[in-house]
Amino acid sequence: MKLKSVTLWIFVLITIIALSACSKSNNNTNNQNSPESSQAPATSGGATKEITVNAVDWSFSEPEIKANVGDTLKVTLHNEKGVHGFQSDDLGVSIKDGETATIKLDKAGTYEFHCSVQCGQGHDNMVGTIIVQ
Repeated sequence: MKLKSVTLWIFVLITIIALSACSKSNNNTNNQNSPESSQAPATSGGATKEITVNAVDWSFSEPEIKANVGDTLKVTLHNEKGVHGFQSDDLGVSIKDGETATIKLDKAGTYEFHCSVQCGQGHDNMVGTIIVQ
């Protein structure tokens, strides 16, 4: 009777260890739009495009960004003058000076981005679009 109980506990312990080891291997796959996300190449033949958007009171150097469905877009924000942010609610992106966002473009459309930091009198005009064809 005592041998069966010990054997059962050993089996349960080995099962728990095996299951916990499996769950740790997928730990970083959930947040693909964050700057720290995996740098894997795009699927479906898409390209990876790296774009630095320079922000100056009160405009972006790239007010229109064009890409294709399946592309991966790596956007870095650089503040040349003033304090600005780059945000696209539709794409789930919000970065500040010096940060990079990796965006997998899996759906065609036109997505707006704007300055997310109240930067002065021209703030409302600080907008742009990402066009995915």
